[in-house]
Amino acid sequence: MLKDKLFFKGLLLDGIGMLTMGVPLIGPFLDILWAPYAARKMREMYPGKKGKLASAIVFIEEILPFTDIVPTFTLMYLYTYVYKKDTVGQVRTIEVESW
Repeated sequence: MLKDKLFFKGLLLDGIGMLTMGVPLIGPFLDILWAPYAARKMREMYPGKKGKLASAIVFIEEILPFTDIVPTFTLMYLYTYVYKKDTVGQVRTIEVESW
């Protein structure tokens, strides 16, 4: 369930980030406000080292002109849950030998 929420929240945040491209003249200035917010959200969604790195990447991606098309939140989700197969919340069995 948490994975689904992260996925849809990421899609929403990527969509909002891309909307600023459609606003002529004002769009780049909206990115100045959006970049720190997006970075904070990324850090909240993905805690730890990888969240900090992703936060810096999303900040740079949002602040640079013409890079809003990159779906950073979705890519981070895919990296975390598809490529790396994060096992947070899954039950693992550890076998212990006794003498």
